[in-house]
Amino acid sequence: MNKKTFKDIDVTGKKVLVRVDFNVPLDESNKIIDDTRIKAALPTITYLINHGAKIILCSHLGRPKGMFNPNLSLAPVAKRLQELLNHQVVLASDAIGESAKKLTTDMKNGDIVLLENIRFYKEEEENDEQFAKDLASLAEIFIDDAFGTAHRAHASNAGVARHLPAVAGFLMSREIVSLSKALDDVVPPFVVILGGAKVSDKIGVIAKLLKKANVLLIGGAMANTFIVAKGGKVGMSRFEQDKVEVAKNILDEAERLNVKVVLPVDEIVSQEFAPDAKSKVVDSYNVPDGLQGMDIGPKTVKLFKKEIKKAKTIVWNGPLGVYEFKKFQKGTKKIAKAVAKSDGISVVGGGDSVAAITELGYAEKVTHLSTGGGATLKFLEGAVLPGVDMLEDK
Repeated sequence: MNKKTFKDIDVTGKKVLVRVDFNVPLDESNKIIDDTRIKAALPTITYLINHGAKIILCSHLGRPKGMFNPNLSLAPVAKRLQELLNHQVVLASDAIGESAKKLTTDMKNGDIVLLENIRFYKEEEENDEQFAKDLASLAEIFIDDAFGTAHRAHASNAGVARHLPAVAGFLMSREIVSLSKALDDVVPPFVVILGGAKVSDKIGVIAKLLKKANVLLIGGAMANTFIVAKGGKVGMSRFEQDKVEVAKNILDEAERLNVKVVLPVDEIVSQEFAPDAKSKVVDSYNVPDGLQGMDIGPKTVKLFKKEIKKAKTIVWNGPLGVYEFKKFQKGTKKIAKAVAKSDGISVVGGGDSVAAITELGYAEKVTHLSTGGGATLKFLEGAVLPGVDMLEDK
């Protein structure tokens, strides 16, 4: 990694603005369901505490669309962070207003102030210059540790970096190193597993990885577009009619490059898109009218597991079924187990893929769990990420 990190600078006694990703899921009573993203930020925060920095944290939560929403306050996050650190965390009632200025003016070494939800301000996503300047004025150094927003040029990353020395935090640097290694130091056989709903979301990744991969396993609703491209009938299953030709071209390119593409041969289908829908297994290429795919079938699981077992490098992004319904998580979880038990280097990104690995207790058995989602996809397709590009070079 050729970018400076928090360990390359002196933070003692300095006010350090840290962009973290505390976009955690909340239940109806505003309790945190999963604190993985908070825990992911702890190494950087702990380092700053131990080195006597004055720590100012900022993050978004949910999609408040530039307006204050009490249900999306970072108050539950401040409470949980304080518990995890066993260290006082003070929540400002704003991000650039009187509360933020007052709380960050007379900080002592090791103090932590968490600014209120940065997306309560429409200027954040607009990357407004004055807003970025006001945010930067609270600190002397900027650390970006939010890889999940690195593909967005917002005021709290790209904007602030125009006004302060900008370096990577522990999580950011780990993401860059791990994803770069997966792409640059590939040990064959290299198996890529792609799921999710849309081919359109993954075109760039497929184009990039086809040049490196040996095997491409495709599941989720996006597989239907490829099945249609091969002349299959998908019943009422979701697919992208306007991307069928793209899918054909991808299959042709894979054949030219001698990349094995494995599509589902059977799938679990139902009449209703519902968590308790009655289901059965059918041939993926001949789904009856009125039925829709909900998960990969047992034969497909066996085919995928066979390729995963031989792999020395694995990259996986996206669920292989309707993961929001517990009944249709089985395919994704079986593949998660296979990836975790593989002997190869494994990189897993995307919320549902990571959730499957984590829920099964296999997080420690995977080489790298990426927190990025959209940022991971953009990185894998070789795009320039604003949140990475703006960091200072070594």
